[in-house]
Amino acid sequence: MNLLDGKKTSEKYIGLITEEIRLMKSSGKRVPHLAAILVGNDGASETYIGSKIKTCEKAGFTSSLFRMESTATEKQLLDEIESINNHPEIDGLIVQLPLPEHISAEKVSQAISPRKDVDGFHPVNTGRLAQGLPCFAAATPKGIITLIKEYKIETAGKHCVIIGRSNIVGMPLGLMLSKNAYPGNCTVTLCHSKTQNLAEISKQADILIAALGKAEFVTGEMVKRNAVVIDVGITRVASPETKSGFKLKGDVHFESVAPLSSYITPVPGGVGPMTIIGLLQNTLTAAKSEIKF
Repeated sequence: MNLLDGKKTSEKYIGLITEEIRLMKSSGKRVPHLAAILVGNDGASETYIGSKIKTCEKAGFTSSLFRMESTATEKQLLDEIESINNHPEIDGLIVQLPLPEHISAEKVSQAISPRKDVDGFHPVNTGRLAQGLPCFAAATPKGIITLIKEYKIETAGKHCVIIGRSNIVGMPLGLMLSKNAYPGNCTVTLCHSKTQNLAEISKQADILIAALGKAEFVTGEMVKRNAVVIDVGITRVASPETKSGFKLKGDVHFESVAPLSSYITPVPGGVGPMTIIGLLQNTLTAAKSEIKF
């Protein structure tokens, strides 16, 4: 068993991005600027957005955090997004999810300009991804692809089973792994809550990706020996063993699955850091205007 170390890999890519930013500065170019909107004060969201901003600053980006009360109306949020869309020196915009129940996440994702949609959620970007056109791919799948590439995992002709069909991870990742490129050329099976005989299907996977948001759902009985296992999930679970009172668990039961795996991502320290790398790569691309819409 080998770890797919997202933390170590992310540090390498932060170094590469930092050097590119240094060269931009030295040539008199404006550095990339990422803006984030946080609605409310959810603890997990505060942690995630804080990590993104900290990594941006480490890489030499400019970052701005726009805070809104949880009582903010949908119109107020959409107006803020429109203002940032029109800001000439902001290259990328993310709105931290989840949002309060009275605000439509779908409306919000559609309101962000495709040119600044560095999370890769806008229908224009997902549509372009499906057609194989230049786009901002969703940050988490983009980070996973980078991790697979870094470890030189063979993908051509492999059976990849993805558990979870979200527009944020499962659907775009399936498209990326099935395209005629490396990493890619997989035969992809996309499973979901209505999939029958899920354990039988998952046990056929050469590459198994768990992205359903249920702590330790995937157990050893569901995994083929020598499979590559990528755990996208992260859930706070109560634990009397820690000072904070909780532990972070992935969608994979690490203890039973790891001995069967050829490669496996840890939680934390696997996919999470690579999601931020995907976000930075997209923001840098936006700043350089490399994608024409």
